[in-house]
Amino acid sequence: MPVNPELQGRVFPPTPPYLVGREKVREFARAVFATNPINHDVDAARAAGHADVVAPPTFAVVVQESTLAQLLAEPDAGIDFTRVVHGDQRFTFSRPIVAGDELVATLTVSSVKTLGAHSMVTAESAIADATGEHVVTAISTLVVRGDE
Repeated sequence: MPVNPELQGRVFPPTPPYLVGREKVREFARAVFATNPINHDVDAARAAGHADVVAPPTFAVVVQESTLAQLLAEPDAGIDFTRVVHGDQRFTFSRPIVAGDELVATLTVSSVKTLGAHSMVTAESAIADATGEHVVTAISTLVVRGDE
């Protein structure tokens, strides 16, 4: 079954707030081998002008994950998760994510394309802080493999 082309343009409800924890930032930084002191040490982060430790740029996928779960759970999407591979990931930042941020993400399906038996779904998760200010947009392209 191909991906439903009517997904294009669909906007999902905002996710519940995600509170960025200091230890989560440190754990993620260790996992991705981010060695900058601002990712681990509060004093270093504050000396660099940040309120708390700074998450590595790819930390945004942690917040984005709940929006992609909404998409994959959509009954009429036609997306079989067992056939999904991650095609591309990009980020556009207004500012870094820091510990203490309370982030809400809203997913928009920006593109659904069919390439032979396969489909490509591009989803943009706009992530804002508690004041509603944009922090980062995480853009994922999922490839849904069709029957060979």
